[in-house]
Amino acid sequence: MNFFEHQQRARTSSRRLVALFALATVGIVVVLDLMVWLVTRSPEAVVLMTVLVPTVIIVSSLVRVAMLRGGGAEVARSMGATPVAEDTREPSLRRLRNVVEEIAIASSVPMPQVYVMEEEAGINAFAAGYSPNDAVIAVTRGALQRLNRAELQGVIAHEFSHILNGDMRLNIRLMGVLFGIMVVSIIGRRILMHVRGGRDSRGVAAVLMIGAALALAGYVGLFFGRLIKAGVSRSRENLADASAVQFTRQTDGLAGALKKIAGLPDGSRLGGAGTEEVSHMLFGEGLGFSSWFATHPPILERIKAIDPSFDAKAFETVRVRWMRTPPNGAEEDRALGFAPDGTRLAAAANLPDARAPVNIEPLAVAAQVGAPALDDVQRAEAISGALTDELRDLARRQDRAVPLVLALLLDADAGLRQRQLAEVAQIIDPATAAATLELHGTVSRLHPMLRLPLAALAFPVLRRRPRPDLARFLSCCERLIGLDGRVSLSEYCLGRLLRRQVVESLDPSRHAPIGRRKLVTLQAEVETLLAVVAQQGHDSALEARRAYLTGMERALPGAATRYAPPPDFVAALEGALALLDQVEPRGKALLVEGLVATIGHDGEVSVVEAELLRTICAVLHCPLPPMLEH
Repeated sequence: MNFFEHQQRARTSSRRLVALFALATVGIVVVLDLMVWLVTRSPEAVVLMTVLVPTVIIVSSLVRVAMLRGGGAEVARSMGATPVAEDTREPSLRRLRNVVEEIAIASSVPMPQVYVMEEEAGINAFAAGYSPNDAVIAVTRGALQRLNRAELQGVIAHEFSHILNGDMRLNIRLMGVLFGIMVVSIIGRRILMHVRGGRDSRGVAAVLMIGAALALAGYVGLFFGRLIKAGVSRSRENLADASAVQFTRQTDGLAGALKKIAGLPDGSRLGGAGTEEVSHMLFGEGLGFSSWFATHPPILERIKAIDPSFDAKAFETVRVRWMRTPPNGAEEDRALGFAPDGTRLAAAANLPDARAPVNIEPLAVAAQVGAPALDDVQRAEAISGALTDELRDLARRQDRAVPLVLALLLDADAGLRQRQLAEVAQIIDPATAAATLELHGTVSRLHPMLRLPLAALAFPVLRRRPRPDLARFLSCCERLIGLDGRVSLSEYCLGRLLRRQVVESLDPSRHAPIGRRKLVTLQAEVETLLAVVAQQGHDSALEARRAYLTGMERALPGAATRYAPPPDFVAALEGALALLDQVEPRGKALLVEGLVATIGHDGEVSVVEAELLRTICAVLHCPLPPMLEH
């Protein structure tokens, strides 16, 4: 199952969730109506209950979802998780951030915010958010203490699969649905708790009876809610395990983490008050339910699925020993056959020559969307290793992230550069302009493939700045890009990605990564997009036209079309991409194939063309790994 099929499945799951929510609501209403009728024999009371209860459930669900508009950070805070500082020096947190950064680069999604649940001894983790641009990844302190690097990498790869496959938005909606279903029980319990004493009073007795009825009906809701969680979550956890193995191309890390969950006394259980609400989005079973209510497949089945040689009977001996003395140290890990605590999966790939074009194949590149593999991790390691510690530290500092990104936009021409710095001083402040000039020499020598990953590392710091500061920063970026009256492809890519990521992070609930429109209804926008890409990638108008027609035949076979590149490619792209982002997954797959066919028509793709392709795909919520298959 590829990225686009995962996306389609997520949309189908959303419809299924609505249907299950409706069934659960009907079940609660039927139980309450029956109780009211048995007690009152009043048709009016039954009608009132039939109207009132669904209203309360629906409104409560909508209110809960609205409370989660802050996205992943809101969910993490509700679990008592604390953010990990970008400049942390604690070894376990530093290792965690490095692993998350590498996988973010490999999968071409913005660097998520990283959180730790400090009070949780179990091995667990979750990813939360509305889209990749507001995602957070949270892990327990137990995971940091018990897992070695390879195992932690397997867990993080599992969580990134949820980010890539559209599971996070569904998970937040599921939180709202479950709250609405269970709110009836909450109301009933509150009534029973606060109406005590004076039981001889007929009025008090009636109130207590209502409270008992609501509590009982609420347990019906709880039953349905847990069934819904189990039904929606279980299959997606198997898919995430498979994706993580495909990502890292080795089973030892993920299998080792699952074995430690199975063998250690704390397992993956969490003790926080919010565990019930988020149990469906955890890496491991957080509540210890079994059978119908389990949100995850049985742990031994998960291990067996990714490690067929696993012997559950032999493992029982290890588990019994761990009950007395938990494992401690890499040597014991190796003795027990667990993943070695290596710092790299394999030898890192080299960055390509910045001037050397490469050949690409449309279907192979389309298959890369949202589906990074081991070679992408190796390439990410090459990119990460090519960024000096100094640059990494600059990207993680609140006082240096802004001038660092602005320095990436400074022109090579000294005269234009001075005008740009004057704009920085006016829009932001003179100190930022001075810091930007200071960093220009360092970033100007960067390999072209390192520019966007470096900016991506700064993104978590940038999006935590106050909104007025962010608005000034984005305005300054746009001014620097357009100051000379023309926009290069590299400038467009950096500016467009920054704007997309910052805007989505400010109000993540408004930006749905899975659209519904059919590609054929947006033929004019497809023509505009492919015409721009063809024009920018070919010197000859004749070759550009041929490239355009090749791409159109891939995206919209048989469509009557005419090559007419727009005079202002930036404005044209903005209008076209805003609508094309609303296309359903299968249509986006065809669109990506058309883009690749257009760019690669002349048999070679330059680094800047590849960056344009990755930028367009990012805006369309179709993340491409850092290097293209050929």
